[in-house]
Amino acid sequence: MAKRFFSLVVCLITCSLLSAQEKINQTFKDTRVINAQSVETLAKRKLDFRVSHRFGDLAGDNGGYKTFFGLENASDILIGVDYGVTNNLTIGLHRTKGAGSMPDGNSGLRQLLNGVVKLRFLQQTADNKVPVSMAIVGMASLSTAEKIEDNPDIIRSFPKFAHRMATHAELLIARKFSDQFSLQLKPGFTQRNLVPFEDENGIFSLGLATRIQVTKVMAVIGDVTFPFSERRTTANGFYTPIGFGLEFDTGGHVFQINLTNATGLMETDYIPYTTTNWGDGEFRLGFTISRLFNL
Repeated sequence: MAKRFFSLVVCLITCSLLSAQEKINQTFKDTRVINAQSVETLAKRKLDFRVSHRFGDLAGDNGGYKTFFGLENASDILIGVDYGVTNNLTIGLHRTKGAGSMPDGNSGLRQLLNGVVKLRFLQQTADNKVPVSMAIVGMASLSTAEKIEDNPDIIRSFPKFAHRMATHAELLIARKFSDQFSLQLKPGFTQRNLVPFEDENGIFSLGLATRIQVTKVMAVIGDVTFPFSERRTTANGFYTPIGFGLEFDTGGHVFQINLTNATGLMETDYIPYTTTNWGDGEFRLGFTISRLFNL
């Protein structure tokens, strides 16, 4: 009897310790929300092939029936892969068209190669001893666009090779409050090596992202990013990038369909260059298809 009681106590203690260290998974179902990165990383040796598309303005002066509500135009396109080096380290390489522009018509960087590294260093536990998951993200965008030498006032004049680059770093802090609701905070910093006259090279930002599970396979997702910049105000023609969407988990891949006023797909693009306004109908339909492979 004593042996059985001792075995039962050992079993209960062991189960308690294992339960205490149980980690919360799938705070978000995808590594990105809409515009924002999520705290999620890929499992080790998983390859994520990803295609994202942003159409033109749905309404406003450049939308409506004449452009079939923006479907005839492409604001930005992304194609690329992410790879899980470990369960907590993901690296990625993506090609984007680039969509950013200034209110005066001076374009941002175009034809971009984007390298991304994400490291999750803290993961929420079921017993709330670790209340949040945290990750850091670093990315660099390199323009392969042709240099324009006869106009030194535009970004694509590229006086130096370093002027082809922009970088971004951010900290992701997320909590899964329940199976139905997750929330994330993301402070970040964007550095552009070449900017128009009187603009700022460095921009601090703060973003929020959320996911609300509606059915077993469908969720509502949303994000917003606030740039902290004296230049990035509505009076100067800049607007806060905001996105809403639906996310579908089909088992083999995640499909997202969304609406956002951001034209660019990467942080080095949409944070400094969102000049389109929801209130003027300058928002667009977008989608993302993500397919996972085992390597």
